[in-house]
Amino acid sequence: MQWPQLPDYGCFLRWPENGQGFIHPDDTPIATQLIPSPRVLKRVSFDGVYYHYVYGRLRFRLRPAMWLSIRIEEFEIGDQVETKGVGLERERFVATVWGMYYVQRKGCILYRLRRGEQLVPKLFAGDQLRLLTNKTTVRPPTTRYRAPNWNGEGETVPDTKLDE
Repeated sequence: MQWPQLPDYGCFLRWPENGQGFIHPDDTPIATQLIPSPRVLKRVSFDGVYYHYVYGRLRFRLRPAMWLSIRIEEFEIGDQVETKGVGLERERFVATVWGMYYVQRKGCILYRLRRGEQLVPKLFAGDQLRLLTNKTTVRPPTTRYRAPNWNGEGETVPDTKLDE
């Protein structure tokens, strides 16, 4: 069997037919609150028996089960974003992604935002947001440089001059 590349994203829109046996016994209270729902979950690892899922600060484990895999945009829960204003229609503001929901009839993810301690009532599509958190990664070097040679000779600054 070929295992999926992790991390990946998806949701459980329906409850699996075999009851709660696929949920880790310690994680039943958390998992039953999040499943079934359109929340986009992040599957981060597999320990051989259970997949480890994350939704914001909530973590839980499930045995392999059928779920709807979703290709996400650049935003994740906890990212700082800025809304894009359109003329005088929409106010621009900075917020944090608080929730991700897959809307099946539209085929896209809508984001719930939080400004400070207040949740924004409207859901936003990905094209209405701009990521403020820098997620760039450094690629491996491609240029080889000569190592400098130093034979130990040279001037040193005495400690007395540093105190001045």
